[in-house]
Amino acid sequence: MSTESYEDAIKRLGELLSKNSDLGNVAAAKIKKLTDELEELDSNKLDAVERIKSGFIHFKTNNYEKNPTLHNALAKSQSPKFLVFACADSRVSPSHILNFQLGEAFIVRNIANMVPPYDKTKHSNVGAALEYPITVLNVENILVIGHSCCGGIKGLMAIEDDTAPTKTEFIENWIQICAPAKNRIKQECKDLSFEDQCTNCEKEAVNVSLGNLLSYPFVRERVVKNKLSIRGAHYDFVKGTFDLWELDFKTTPAFALS
Repeated sequence: MSTESYEDAIKRLGELLSKNSDLGNVAAAKIKKLTDELEELDSNKLDAVERIKSGFIHFKTNNYEKNPTLHNALAKSQSPKFLVFACADSRVSPSHILNFQLGEAFIVRNIANMVPPYDKTKHSNVGAALEYPITVLNVENILVIGHSCCGGIKGLMAIEDDTAPTKTEFIENWIQICAPAKNRIKQECKDLSFEDQCTNCEKEAVNVSLGNLLSYPFVRERVVKNKLSIRGAHYDFVKGTFDLWELDFKTTPAFALS
C-alpha cells in the first residue's frame, strides 16, 4: 500500500495538470468517481434500510421493553386526550415539541396543518380523521399548530390570482383552503415585508382552521356542550417559542421552549 500523504498526492496531481491541461477532464471524472466511492465508505452515512432498523431497535430497547405496563395497556385500547393537527414538515413533529407520550395524542399531519370546511365528498380523509377520535375515542381537546418558515403558507401567500390555473397537481388546491387568511393578511399587513406577511399568515391560517372545525356538526355540538375545547398554536423553531390561544383568539403570552 502506498504511504504517500494526501498533501503529496494533491501536489503531484496539480503539477501534472499544470504540465498537461488536456488531462483536466479525465482528472475531473476520476475525482468524481473517487468522491462517490469515499461517500459510500463514510461510516456516518447510513442507508435508508439501516436507519429504519437502527431506529426501531433504539425504540424497542429504550421504550417498548422499559415500559411494559404502558404498552400492555395500549395493546388493549387507546384513550388520547388530544387531537392535534400539525404540518407534515419534518422540523415540527408535535410528539417531540410537546413531549407527547404514546397513546396521549391522536395526530393528523398535512401540508400547512390545515383543516378544510365540512364536506362529505371533498377532503373526506380529514373528515374521517376528525370523526373517529371525536365520536369514538372522545378526545377532549383539539389543537391546531402552525409553525415558522412554513413552505405551504409561503406558497399560499405567493399566489396572486386565486382563479388562475394551478401549477401543481395537488398543493395549490389544498393550501387555498386558507385563502381567507391570505386575503386578510394581504389587506391588513400590506406595508410589511413578504416574510413578515407570511409569519402573520401562519397564525391567521390556524384561525381559519379553527373556524372550519366548527363547521363539522359533531365538533360544534361538543364545543357547545363544553365537552370539547379547541385551541390554536404557533411554534417558532427559529426563536424557540410556542404561542397558544383559545378559540376566542385571545392569545396567551408566548413561552420559550429552551
